[in-house]
Amino acid sequence: MKKVLFIDRDGILMEEPEDEQIDQLDKVQFLPGMFSYLRDIVEKLDYVLVMITNQDGLGTSSYPESNFWPFHELLLRSLRGEGIVFDEICIDRSFAKDNSPYRKPNTGMLTKYIEGQYDLKNSFVIGDRWSDMQLASNLGCGGIWLNKRETERAGNWRDSIVCDAKDWKTVFEFLIRKERKANAVRITNETQISGSINLDGSGIAEIKTGLNFLDHMLDQICKHGSMDLFLQVNGDLEVDEHHTFEDVAIVLGGLLKQALGKKAGITRYGYALPMDDCKAQVLLDFGGRPWIEWDVIFNRERIGDVPTEMFYHFFKSFSDHAQCNLNIKAEGENEHHKIEAIFKAFAKALKMAKEKSQFDYSIPSTKGSL
Repeated sequence: MKKVLFIDRDGILMEEPEDEQIDQLDKVQFLPGMFSYLRDIVEKLDYVLVMITNQDGLGTSSYPESNFWPFHELLLRSLRGEGIVFDEICIDRSFAKDNSPYRKPNTGMLTKYIEGQYDLKNSFVIGDRWSDMQLASNLGCGGIWLNKRETERAGNWRDSIVCDAKDWKTVFEFLIRKERKANAVRITNETQISGSINLDGSGIAEIKTGLNFLDHMLDQICKHGSMDLFLQVNGDLEVDEHHTFEDVAIVLGGLLKQALGKKAGITRYGYALPMDDCKAQVLLDFGGRPWIEWDVIFNRERIGDVPTEMFYHFFKSFSDHAQCNLNIKAEGENEHHKIEAIFKAFAKALKMAKEKSQFDYSIPSTKGSL
């Protein structure tokens, strides 16, 4: 599911003049730092950009279209020149007195994002007025209040504000430091799975796969990987464990991929650890290329309520859908210790590789993307 930045125009991308109409060249002034930090957001973060603006009476005698479009097109050309392209540009032409369902803070222009595959819970509205922050509340997004106006207006619109930004630099730093979260739903004829993850969590696990040993192993990932994971699974266990095991790994891999976004600032690589008689090594690279090497032999058919043959399949499915390289090796006598050591080492590898720098927000690749 895609996250969205709903961005106001006047006062956010361009300075807003006193008469609230940018209809002359000498009124065109871009907000300081807007181009450079919005370009950083596009290059290093994973948001869809949507411009949404109220242009009171556009097309009427009080605001002819010929006074609007030349300067709006200048803005768009300037943004494109910096690699900044909007998924959609939503312009409402009504007056406030018209009570149009399409005018901010109403959501009539944004049905596509409300009804489509978009993660509004982890999306934001960037604006300067109460109507922008109320729009955030109406969408279920967070509000980033930049270049703020109308501070005296009454109402609950302030409840949506999650960032009181003084400039575009503050906006970028807030977004790059946000907790990395993702949600997913997978429904097939064999399984129905809903899940969410927070890569920057504290180890909270609420997991019900129907397989107790798998639940226990996923708990290890949360605890030792310092992430929160919520999974609710209804699978066809009356057939066998295969579909549940595979689809849980697919969802988990997809959640990691989605939450990592463009992977700006992550360590990228990650672990070996012992558990009593066993030694497990898990090497991981979030480089964008799925591959798995598996050097593990089990001498028992089952551990708990899980066939041992499913463990390779789990990590293969995860690698495919997280688009990461996994190299897994384990030695030892106790089969339970062996697989638990693998999951713990896997968790530590995830923790190391997902770790974000507090200072370097670059993509960890000479190619510039992963």
